Amino acid sequence: MTATLTILAITIILFVNGRIRADIVALCALAAMLLLGILTPEEALAGFSSTVVIMMVGLFVVGGAILQTGLAKAASQKIMKLAAGSDIRMFLLVVTVTAVIGAFISNTGTVALMMPIVVSMAAQANMRPGRLLMPLAFASSLGGMLTLIGTPPNLVIQQALTGAGYQPLGFFSFFPVGIICIIIGIIVMMPLTKLFLYKKKGKATGKAGGGKTLDELVDEYQLSNGLRRYMVKEQSGVRNKTVAELNLRGRYGLSIIEIRSESTDRSGLIRNVRQSLAGPDSILSAGDIIYLMGDTAVMDNFAKSNGLKRLDNNNMDFYDIGIAEIVLIPTSRLIGTMLKNSGFRERYDINVLGIKRSGNYIMTGLPEEKLMSGDVLLVQGKWSNISRLDEQETDWVVLGQPEEQARQVTLNYRAPLAAVIMVAMVAMMVFDFIPVAPVTAVIVAGLLMVLCGCFRNVEAAYKTINWESIVLIAAMMPMSVALEKTGTSAMISHSLVSSLGSMSPTVLLAGIYFTTSLLTMFISNTATAVLMAPIAMTSAIEIGASPYPFLFAVTLGASMCFASPFSTPPNALVMHAGEYTFSDYVKVGLPLQIVMGVVMTFVLPLLFPF
Repeated sequence: MTATLTILAITIILFVNGRIRADIVALCALAAMLLLGILTPEEALAGFSSTVVIMMVGLFVVGGAILQTGLAKAASQKIMKLAAGSDIRMFLLVVTVTAVIGAFISNTGTVALMMPIVVSMAAQANMRPGRLLMPLAFASSLGGMLTLIGTPPNLVIQQALTGAGYQPLGFFSFFPVGIICIIIGIIVMMPLTKLFLYKKKGKATGKAGGGKTLDELVDEYQLSNGLRRYMVKEQSGVRNKTVAELNLRGRYGLSIIEIRSESTDRSGLIRNVRQSLAGPDSILSAGDIIYLMGDTAVMDNFAKSNGLKRLDNNNMDFYDIGIAEIVLIPTSRLIGTMLKNSGFRERYDINVLGIKRSGNYIMTGLPEEKLMSGDVLLVQGKWSNISRLDEQETDWVVLGQPEEQARQVTLNYRAPLAAVIMVAMVAMMVFDFIPVAPVTAVIVAGLLMVLCGCFRNVEAAYKTINWESIVLIAAMMPMSVALEKTGTSAMISHSLVSSLGSMSPTVLLAGIYFTTSLLTMFISNTATAVLMAPIAMTSAIEIGASPYPFLFAVTLGASMCFASPFSTPPNALVMHAGEYTFSDYVKVGLPLQIVMGVVMTFVLPLLFPF
């Protein structure tokens, strides 16, 4: 017992100190318990196979797909429209919407669903995501108190009541308690988050990788002015011809910079898009959309004579193919070389769309243009090829970070498909008549997001997983086993309850709440509820009081744990994205946890008399 308490104390000190990463601290604590024989290897590694941890991995992937397809941005825009530019309204909407969703699905699933939406909202509002992510995590736990299925501890006390022969709780028996929790949460969190989280410095959210955004590049080089889109029709003269056969550059001074084909399924909801750069051997087919650059009058004449259909929208959507800037350094071997002899197309499959030189923009006659030191070239190609420019050459420097820019590009044509997968996942988690376990629903949803093309590639899906949070939770879970195995949990619980039992029921109620709350900071809320429910039941019977308020104190103490990042999965899920430290949770969560306990000590006897 002494060794376990010592490891726990050192772990907490290191968490608070923050100099060592939280996941490394958790792994060190786990290793120490293994070396001292407190835990067997099977017990120590059980957290890594926990359904909660596996769900977190899958939910990171699902959340990443919601971001990648632009679904989060669309939802956040609707919420921001309701907020009408007010930080307070935005805060209230995030907390309210999250709490309502959290009443019907797990708090972990709620946070995974809402987190990409909130991050997108923060980016659009030029606000640090951390201002809203901690309230999001806390609101998911607050909303869990609205219904019987909102959080596992609710089901634990239901089982304790029915097992002892008492009247079971109804689906909405928790509703009054949940409403009061949400009101308290809003009142306490609003000033605390603004005081401790709002001004904290964080990463910039406005631009990808610190470089210019794609839209800024399009505007700067005025690509839209010399860019038009045409569709190849069945009767078009260019149909079934190669780009080389057309010789557009030689005959008309035009360039095909991209060929795109789009199709929809029978429902009209799911759209498929394929992009490719126009090589000499590229064959144009009916239905293809070609992006032409050059003189607009010449383009229109060419289109008219060849039966091409002009498309009104000339905006470029960036999916697999993007644009970036590179600058030639003074020692570049390309200086003095004509662009047509530069080898960009042949070696990297890259188009050069324009040159910026001494503040001037050269957009025509590019093949014959001689390159000079300091020239900034606007290049277009597959994101992977643009990244190769940065990796394999010393003749230029790529401005910005293509990989980061590629992650910012939304595959919006996949948004309806992502929405269908997400709704199906939520339905499987909510409705009991669907015989699928929640963890299975999450795994299937994550796989479908990858297989159905909601990510650019599998690597992009893996990059959405925050392994620091995963390892933190998985490594801390065995701590609960150690505390129970050594008798530490039982000793703390029994000593506190026995010392308070001789006092008034209100004092005993407060003792049960705060004992549960304290234990939940170090072991899972479900394990704490299982441990404390029979103690609360026995204590109530011994003093001749109704067990209902005492058992509600257990589920509240277990669910309303906000002062630690590893007490609940939602707290851990937002830690990395919000750039939080352990002390941030203490500053905001501990006051909320204490206020909640004090208020509920007096409210519970009013709702459920002794």
